[in-house]
Amino acid sequence: MKTLKLVGNLEMPVIGLGTWRASPEEVQNAVTIALECGYRHIDTAFNYNNEDAIGNALKSWIDSGKGTREDLFITTKLPNFGNRPTDVERFLKMSLKRLQLDYVDLYLVHMPFSFHCNEASLTPLVNEDGTFSLENSDLVDVWKAMEEQVERKRTRAIGVSNFNEDQLRKIYESAKIKPSVLQVELHAYLQQKKLREFCQKLNVAVTAYSPLGSPGANAHFSTKYNYSLKDFPDILGHPDVKEISQKYAKSPGQILLKHLVQQNVIVIPKSGNRDRIRENMDLFDFELSKEDLDKLDLLDKGEDGRIFTFLFFKGVENHPEYPFKKH
Repeated sequence: MKTLKLVGNLEMPVIGLGTWRASPEEVQNAVTIALECGYRHIDTAFNYNNEDAIGNALKSWIDSGKGTREDLFITTKLPNFGNRPTDVERFLKMSLKRLQLDYVDLYLVHMPFSFHCNEASLTPLVNEDGTFSLENSDLVDVWKAMEEQVERKRTRAIGVSNFNEDQLRKIYESAKIKPSVLQVELHAYLQQKKLREFCQKLNVAVTAYSPLGSPGANAHFSTKYNYSLKDFPDILGHPDVKEISQKYAKSPGQILLKHLVQQNVIVIPKSGNRDRIRENMDLFDFELSKEDLDKLDLLDKGEDGRIFTFLFFKGVENHPEYPFKKH
């Protein structure tokens, strides 16, 4: 497995298993399959409500003698209702207990915006009118608490997710321990080239979530939040993607993933299917030509290609740290 070297010489595999929208039973099976297929990078989050199942799969794999904790790269995230300095350690400790680990390799601030916490359910607090209860947070102070977790060896590296350029710059300039990774939505329709160039200058690695356009996301939005996108993209079915896939005798998904990996972007595609999990890792026996890379580059729609605006969190656009305001 190809890796990228992060700040502090930590090696991060460029392909990981995404686990958002996976039930505990599904994700435990998917992680088990992924480890058998050679994956060593697993990405999860407190908000996904599946860390317990992932922990069971990891423990079973380690206990069976198939590998060691040191072979793995595990990422989890501070929930959007925990963005306060006093809660960083609390939620990381909960994640470690669920994952049955002494440390994670990467801990991310999941969102720059924050909600009050419903302590009874450990979910965002929702007002009577259905809006989410917004809480102002000082991202610099939250970051200082993240740094303490590195010093206390609960995580080997720290980073952020869904931050825009200004928010990342603010953290970077104040940081004693610099962010190692920025995880953002990134795929052929939303290529984030300017943001990636900025990260490259700072030596911050970029992880792409939903690198295939998250085909099942709209159904999830509709079921859980009664929110849906009118024009949901089908990147896998784009004629240019299909044409290139035929040229290389690879699936459309492999072409889209290779387009990113070949540009040193880390990808975390999610699947529960054994064949698809294996296929998503099988990217290193071919290289896309410059002509084909350029053709895929032309699919970029900029902000119009964004799927995850987080507007399913009703009222989130009113938070001062909402990251996607158009100027």
